[in-house]
Amino acid sequence: MRHEAARRNARQGAAAAHVISGAKTPSCNSPFRLGRVLVLATLPFLTLSGFASAEVKADEVDYPQTLSGNYLAGVIAHGDHDIAKAADFFARALSQDPTNQFLLGRTFTLKLANGDMEEATALTPAVLAIDPDNLLGRLTSGVYDLKKRSYSSARKNFSQAAGGPLAQLSDKLLSAWALAGANKVDEALTLLNELEGPDWFDTFRTYHAGLILDMANRRKEAAERFAAAYKEDSGSLRVVEAHARALALAGDRDGALGVLNAFDQSANGNPIIASTRKLIEEGRKPAPMATSPQAGAAEVLYGIGAALGRDGGDEFPAAYLQLSLYLDPKASLALIPLAQLFQQIGDYARAVAVLERVPEGSPLRKGVEIDIALNYNALDQVDQARAHLMKLIEADPSNLEAVVALGNVLRGRKIFAEAADVYTRGIDTLGDKTGRAFWSLYYFRGITLERTDRWDEAEADFLKALELYPDQPMVLNYLGYSWVDKGLHLDKALGMIEKAVELRPSDGYIVDSLGWAYYMLGRFDDAVTELERAVELRSEDPTINDHLGDAYWKVGRKLEATFQWSHARDLDPDQETLANIERKLKVGLDNAANDVDAPERAANDK
Repeated sequence: MRHEAARRNARQGAAAAHVISGAKTPSCNSPFRLGRVLVLATLPFLTLSGFASAEVKADEVDYPQTLSGNYLAGVIAHGDHDIAKAADFFARALSQDPTNQFLLGRTFTLKLANGDMEEATALTPAVLAIDPDNLLGRLTSGVYDLKKRSYSSARKNFSQAAGGPLAQLSDKLLSAWALAGANKVDEALTLLNELEGPDWFDTFRTYHAGLILDMANRRKEAAERFAAAYKEDSGSLRVVEAHARALALAGDRDGALGVLNAFDQSANGNPIIASTRKLIEEGRKPAPMATSPQAGAAEVLYGIGAALGRDGGDEFPAAYLQLSLYLDPKASLALIPLAQLFQQIGDYARAVAVLERVPEGSPLRKGVEIDIALNYNALDQVDQARAHLMKLIEADPSNLEAVVALGNVLRGRKIFAEAADVYTRGIDTLGDKTGRAFWSLYYFRGITLERTDRWDEAEADFLKALELYPDQPMVLNYLGYSWVDKGLHLDKALGMIEKAVELRPSDGYIVDSLGWAYYMLGRFDDAVTELERAVELRSEDPTINDHLGDAYWKVGRKLEATFQWSHARDLDPDQETLANIERKLKVGLDNAANDVDAPERAANDK
């Protein structure tokens, strides 16, 4: 029997593609590491109360162009997380019932989240007439004023927003930038000092005080604020960048590079950090990170939007990020979390469109090209994804992130032989280079070689991966399971899987591997214990539930086995697994035509 659990676990290794050779795709991580940002449910027009059905898509039904038809289409499009279609259908419904407050609120919020700024801005007065404290309404109106440099009006709008901690944070930070725009820097700092709230407010407050002082050419004071912000949160990308720039401006080149290197230890190869390092190493003078009040306010909206996006949801973070881009269209950093929001909700075509807006000269562009290809793959446009990545590899054969991305696309599509060739192409560029950063190249190639029945070569790659990264849990799991599956080195193999579980005790796939290894060795009671734990960790996985059913059968708990197989059948397994489950449900495990006797054979071989 092929070891499904180990192969599933291998897919978890996709993240390792981003730590190859110091390259890193931009991520949706917040620029600040916050406590969970709470969006209080005090705003009208925010949700649809769960009306949508995931079983019907808005573009699969020919709705009549009536009020009820457009409304229903909007509800279903919203349930499908299709912001653009939902905004369009609700706008149509609103045009048919212009006084409907619910339709007004939904249309406004969705238009804002979709980036239809002209339409959202036009709806803002009507929204505020109904709800004068509406957070998104006040933010939109205030941002519109900031863009026009109407700083007093902007501050008035921000100060009227309601909605708990999120409104308080947004108001104080944006109002401070409005004051800075009116050349009232000291008043801006005083206002920031008045900001009170959870501990994670501190980094926002201190960082933006530094940006305002930096823009005002008060560099020494700015450097002090950035140093304080760094002390509060040394894991924040933007804080690290600001602190390093300030140190470089003060002549402390080594200190600046030390800050960047420390960050790189946990965020290997971040393109923004790499760009900042190059600037400092070349002795160039760093410019202020925010050169205008508009850019500073856009930074506020980007920071909060990225944090909200990390905590889930789509409309609110998208609205903040769209407002950021409206204020500062050149703020390409905000495009990354916005694209990833669309990825999270399954709108991969929209994610590609957003990513394409990142300028060619941006340090983010290299990683963005890979993300574009991965979105093509998510759209099942495999040929386009392959061509996009091959173009990158041909332009730079040492671009190992592109190599691993293409190999993983092909491996995920079970095009194993071609995937192995791609990984080999990357390994061939290493020359004498070695180190932990390259373990996943050998691991991924090992998987493809194992899947094409080239076991001796695969085993050598897994051992090489462990040489580069001893005790790497995914490699321990895969190699250990493979040995058990083949009846090889059984004591050592089991020890490797047990070590993997020790390193990743909450990884349901690895725990499943241990349980299934016990099953293969005929230790059925131990198998039940581990597989029950695996099901608790990954209750939605059909293979793990199927494994538990087999283990129950072997210990005589046949009714529970039947229940577990039935549950596995209902979790949408692949066709091979489904056919096997249905045979067991029909004739029982002992009579099913599969490899279930392998455990006894493996135990006897031992």
